[in-house]
Amino acid sequence: MADPLDVPAATPRARVRVPLRFADGYRVDADLVTFHGLVDGQEHLAVVLGEPDGAVPLVRLHSECLTGDVFGSARCDCGPQLREAVERIADHGGVLLYLRQEGRGIGLYNKLDAYALQDQGLDTYEANAALGLPEDARDYTAAAQMLRALGIDRLDLLSNNPDKADQLRGLGIDVRDRVPTGVFTTPHNVRYLRAKVLQTQHTLPLADLPLTGLSGQVPQPVAAPLT
Repeated sequence: MADPLDVPAATPRARVRVPLRFADGYRVDADLVTFHGLVDGQEHLAVVLGEPDGAVPLVRLHSECLTGDVFGSARCDCGPQLREAVERIADHGGVLLYLRQEGRGIGLYNKLDAYALQDQGLDTYEANAALGLPEDARDYTAAAQMLRALGIDRLDLLSNNPDKADQLRGLGIDVRDRVPTGVFTTPHNVRYLRAKVLQTQHTLPLADLPLTGLSGQVPQPVAAPLT
């Protein structure tokens, strides 16, 4: 993570209005913003939703997950978290940063290699380590640049991950509150969710997560109500 005094300013590149349509029928219009000058050179995207009306904006840093966000994989909770975040942010007013950090920053192919090791009994973090990769390679310096380019230096963060709040604060962003997401469990992701609680202190209710998945059952996501 960079020293905030050493981070160059990013600038908006383009802002385009896009109507978003989700499979469950939810609809909302959003502004998609691209940027010049991001330190990691990636094509990260800001999704601006709703109107904060002077209130502290609600912000989510959402790391790209092709398998969950696009294909609806039940091995993680990424797709339901993305869907929930769009509606909650649109209702409150704020921004979703869609960050090109597939597989907690290790990339798609490496993530699928890690899946193969998880099928042999390793958890999500152990699998990364077995591949000689970081448990979590994500750096949020570019996210701080994007927020400042949008005029946001104080926010409520929609996240279960304390590292996201810690990194943003270290980069000079005032995180007033960390707001938990809903809990989205399936028979295929409970070991993954438990590992996030036990290994990286995600704020998920561990008692509500069974010890193992129940193969052969139809996934039944359980989400906290949208507020």
